[in-house]
Amino acid sequence: MADDRNFTLKIITPDRVFYEEEVSMVEFNTVEGEVGVYKDHIPMTMIIAPGILTITKDGEVKEAALHAGFTEVLQDKVTILAEIIEWPSEIDVSRAESSKSRAEERIREHAPGTDMNRAELSLKRAVARIEAVRK
Repeated sequence: MADDRNFTLKIITPDRVFYEEEVSMVEFNTVEGEVGVYKDHIPMTMIIAPGILTITKDGEVKEAALHAGFTEVLQDKVTILAEIIEWPSEIDVSRAESSKSRAEERIREHAPGTDMNRAELSLKRAVARIEAVRK
């Protein structure tokens, strides 16, 4: 029997349906801050910021590194169109650590011609990957 407090969470990337199940809550970062969504949330759309996506289903929690995208929240369904999202098992930690170091160096040096927005976004993505694996 379905729990009437659940809603459908569907996460789509350009190359796969990453996740599609009934859940009780989902949490993620947006450009305006962190959000948590339960069933019957007010309908809205949001722009995703890099961070940890947390899915709560049947009292269990799953986490993934979510990097960018958009979300549509309806009262009984949340759809996330993700540019990139990864389960911890899909993340190469040494590559993420290297990416973090390179981004920190670009930010620290702030050399002429450095795209600071790109460097900061790269740093946030690397940190999200590392956090997803270490939790």
